[in-house]
Amino acid sequence: MRRLFIIRHGNTFASSAQACRIGSRTDLPLVESGHAQGQRLGAWFAAQDFAITRLLTSPLLRARQTAQAIADANGHAPDGTGDWLGEIDHGPDEGRPEAQVLARIGAQAIADWDERGIAPADWIVDAEARIAAWHACFAEGGEGVDLFVTSNGAARFALLAAGLPLGSLKLRTGAFGELALDANGRVTLVRWDVRP
Repeated sequence: MRRLFIIRHGNTFASSAQACRIGSRTDLPLVESGHAQGQRLGAWFAAQDFAITRLLTSPLLRARQTAQAIADANGHAPDGTGDWLGEIDHGPDEGRPEAQVLARIGAQAIADWDERGIAPADWIVDAEARIAAWHACFAEGGEGVDLFVTSNGAARFALLAAGLPLGSLKLRTGAFGELALDANGRVTLVRWDVRP
C-alpha cells in the first residue's frame, strides 16, 4: 500500500495581521506561528511508525520552510520541488483582504471554490492540468509514504483527481490529509484537514 500525505504550509500572517488572499505571485515566509506549525507537523511525522519515502514541496518559500521543519524532525531531506504543487494565481484578488474578495466575486463563487474546486472568474488555475498531475502521481504505484507540502489552492485537486470530494476541500494552515492507494490503484480517503 502507498500512503500520500498532502500537507498545507504553516501560517504566513500573524494573528494580529489582516489576512489577505495570497497565491503564486506572493512568496511570503512563515511567521512565528507558521514555524511552530511546521515543527508540530515534523514531530507528528517523526512519531509515526513509518519511514518517509519521498518529501516533495511547492517551490514557494512558505512550503519549503514547512517541508524543512518536517525534514529536520525526521532526518529525510526534501527531495525537491514540483511546479504542480505550486499555489494558484488569484488574479485581481491577489493580496486583497478576504472581505474585498467576497465583495467582488460573491459568496457562491467562494462556496463553489471551497466545495467543488470551481475557480472564480479571473483566477488562473488550470484545473485540468492540476488533476492530470495528481493522476500521474497516483499512477506511479509502488509502496511507501510520500509527503507533499503545498498550498490550499493546490491540495484540493488531489481529492478531485481521486473523485473524493468532501463537504469542504479546504486544508487549514499546518494541516494535512491522507490518501491510501491500494495495489489496484484505488484511492481511499483516510482523513482530511487534521492538525497535529
